[in-house]
Amino acid sequence: MYALKWMSGALLSFCFMAIAARELSAGMSTFEVLFARALIGLALVCLVILKTKDWSYFKTQRIKFHLGRDITHLMGQYGWFVGVSLLPLSQVFALEFTGPLWTSILAMAFLGEVLNVKRFFAITLGFAGVYLIVNPGQGIFNYNSLYVIAAALLFSIGNTFSKSLIKTDRPLTILFFMCLIQLPVTFCLAINHLIWPDVTQSGWLMIIGLTSITSHFCMSKAMQKTDLSIVVTLDFFRLPLITLVGVLFYAEAFRWVMVIGAVMVFSANLINLYQPKNYLK
Repeated sequence: MYALKWMSGALLSFCFMAIAARELSAGMSTFEVLFARALIGLALVCLVILKTKDWSYFKTQRIKFHLGRDITHLMGQYGWFVGVSLLPLSQVFALEFTGPLWTSILAMAFLGEVLNVKRFFAITLGFAGVYLIVNPGQGIFNYNSLYVIAAALLFSIGNTFSKSLIKTDRPLTILFFMCLIQLPVTFCLAINHLIWPDVTQSGWLMIIGLTSITSHFCMSKAMQKTDLSIVVTLDFFRLPLITLVGVLFYAEAFRWVMVIGAVMVFSANLINLYQPKNYLK
């Protein structure tokens, strides 16, 4: 129940963020949205920290790690938001689940982890699923899907930084520096496109700012006391939820081949996570 409670918050946060990004894509540039996201997120995190009266949340000894994580995460966010504006929502979420596969490949490339039979099978199965998701079988490769695939890779790199940071810095500190670092960067990128949002746009921007915080917070809480395989399994329920939203509200086509591909990616992630128990201990 602990994991289900927090993962429900994360699932709703991710889905509402995608809907808000889709609604804003017609009238605002991606950099404007990312700037507003960082600004609103920073204000919310500061309010929470001020309420705790614990000023140590504003301090870190690992600013270089925060810079690496937050710039990488920002680039990933850009690809994700562009993907949401150009692709069916279900395809964006399905491709996003390739993140753990990229993490596994990066671990082998840079950390010297071994490519065993299990990992080879998981990676092969996962990218076979990606092949179905982007649907080249119809002779049309949707190059816009590369935005989301790149975002998943960048998120994986960012998660590597996060795994190191969480050992020394608390989640609120990580969120604070994420917004603080990303705010001036996104402002510089958005300055030539800035417009004053209308009432409707302001509402969607508030949703993006809020869900950017709640999604990270809920995922962190779920991972604190729950096995990672359970978190990954519950996270997969984002796909049917956002698929339903896409079909009902955006008239997006439902494709079984995409669902099969997503299940293959999900299965590959579980295979990668599986650790057999040693009953001889």
